[in-house]
Amino acid sequence: MGLIEKVVGSAGATTALGNAVAGAAEVFIPNATKKMEAAHAAYVAALGEHGVEFEHVRDGWFDRFVNGLNRMPRPMLALGTLGLFIYAMIDPASFAQRMVGLNYVPEPLWWLLGAIVSFYFGAREAHYFRTRPVLPPPPAAPSEDNPALAEWQQQNANAYSPE
Repeated sequence: MGLIEKVVGSAGATTALGNAVAGAAEVFIPNATKKMEAAHAAYVAALGEHGVEFEHVRDGWFDRFVNGLNRMPRPMLALGTLGLFIYAMIDPASFAQRMVGLNYVPEPLWWLLGAIVSFYFGAREAHYFRTRPVLPPPPAAPSEDNPALAEWQQQNANAYSPE
């Protein structure tokens, strides 16, 4: 700092020059610390807003109705598939006519149906995968075919055995 103080003048001028350079640099490259603090503040604010929605438990009829609708797709798909098998056994001719009708559904519509069902069940599976508890691995058992370990254990057993 001695040379810079001689060129610029005093320690206060050096500090002012350093602050000016830092301010000019932030025009081109944002301050990473301030950027992280702003992102954290935005995250905390969004989390606070989201938490307010769930502060009070709502037991209204509409909430119960929507919760019931959210639980419907899996049982309906499973029972509907079983129903198709029963329908095929009860009235095979009518079942065949309906299956011929399904043959006229365009292929892109089948792809769309497959994507919707896959994303629905994939999202549920991902949710349960993310929230499952992580269990620690079991302790490793000593190998029976390790002669060095067996010799060491034998030496330790002999060293501490009362004779």
